[in-house]
Amino acid sequence: MNEYFIEFYGFTIFAYSIALIISYVILMWLAEISIIRSKTSFVESYAKKVIDKSPYTPGVSIVAPAYNEERTIVDNVTSLLGQDYPKFEVVIVNDGSKDSTLEKLIDNFKLVEVPYDYVELIKTKPFKRLFKSTDPKFEKLIVVDKVNGGTKADAVNAGLNVASYPYFVNTDVDCILTKDAIYQCILPVLDKDHVIAVSGAMAMSNGCKMSNGQIEEAFPPHSLVPLFQTLEYMRSFLIGKMGWSAINSMPNVSGGYGLFNRKIVIAAGGYSSDSFAEDMDMLIRMVGYCCDFSQKYKVIQIPQTCCWTEGPPNIKVLARQRIRWGRGLIQTFSQHKRFIFNKKYKQLGLVTLPYLLIFEFIAPVIEFIGVVTLIFLAVTGAVNWNTALVIFLAIYAFCITLSVVVIFYDYTLGGSYKKIKDYLWILLAAMLEPFIYHPMVVFFSLKGYWNYFINKKAVWGEMTRKGFSPETKNA
Repeated sequence: MNEYFIEFYGFTIFAYSIALIISYVILMWLAEISIIRSKTSFVESYAKKVIDKSPYTPGVSIVAPAYNEERTIVDNVTSLLGQDYPKFEVVIVNDGSKDSTLEKLIDNFKLVEVPYDYVELIKTKPFKRLFKSTDPKFEKLIVVDKVNGGTKADAVNAGLNVASYPYFVNTDVDCILTKDAIYQCILPVLDKDHVIAVSGAMAMSNGCKMSNGQIEEAFPPHSLVPLFQTLEYMRSFLIGKMGWSAINSMPNVSGGYGLFNRKIVIAAGGYSSDSFAEDMDMLIRMVGYCCDFSQKYKVIQIPQTCCWTEGPPNIKVLARQRIRWGRGLIQTFSQHKRFIFNKKYKQLGLVTLPYLLIFEFIAPVIEFIGVVTLIFLAVTGAVNWNTALVIFLAIYAFCITLSVVVIFYDYTLGGSYKKIKDYLWILLAAMLEPFIYHPMVVFFSLKGYWNYFINKKAVWGEMTRKGFSPETKNA
């Protein structure tokens, strides 16, 4: 009986692995199509010239929650204010910070409290007050002070209640935006019909030099945890999301940087304040709203790097983040199960969510069972080690190939780094990832699942920032 079970399990895992590999190959092919389209869809210099001069250029609100960000808040707000775009505002939401975040904002940007008739289009934790600057240099800056809502979603919703423009950028206050970030994301909106969201590529700022709120010189992180995340980000944006974008099947627009149609977001109910995967949850509900009311929609990923973010610098902070993501994933499937395999919701219901369910949600469980099974077979002497080695080397070679393709895409797009030697660090991460980083991520995902099932109380948590040293910035 055990032999039949082991044989069945072996064939099942083999079929699952082959299907996963094929899906990655298809995504690489679709990503290439999407990248080519982005290069040939319009003349960027001409489009920017038109946007600068046109009276019909849409306004964009940058909404960024801040919670205990005193170490980097001034640099980051300076970066957000440095956008090269004719019509925008920056809405910072102080989400009940316990440190000197608000005080530093007030002092550095000459803020004063102003009367404001707060209209709660989306329900949030109580609004307290609103600040604007007395200095004309910072006239685009608005600071909202509110009671802490426990999640980023609640803070973003408060920002949307205050925002003035038809489009908004959802970002994190620790993010450093490129000067043309809004331009890059508004161009697809103006070039194509029915675009409800645009995702810009992101990269890690850990290890970069910063000056006047901008990345002065980009270097890959040399510590392992951020280095692994750098590779992970490249793979996610340049293959995963670019591939999904080619067939209008984007699974999410990252909470780190994305541009959205504000009207659609508010109509869909805003960000769910109890969600720990608010980026995926929001996009699902936006697409669901469009499908329910027979509205056409497009969600687009662009290959240009628009945002640099400081990732978790150590395992402790990474664990907190990925446990939350794991919990958020299972929470999303639980809340939106009506979409899965439902043809009413088009690619989202028939392609994206089934894929994520099978190859993202279930994958950590299968890997855990696989490790336990391998240990059992090794103890009982039932492992054919020669065959196991061949299978491992084949999978390892495919993983390295996938990473090399990602590095090639990034370099040829004029992406993250200028020097070829910088990409050798990314290649090092690719070689070590299956042995160090991937097992950790699987474990943290499973812990997130477990916390959800036992109904363990979850909080948003704090992201420890290292900030930028005085030698690498000029604030």
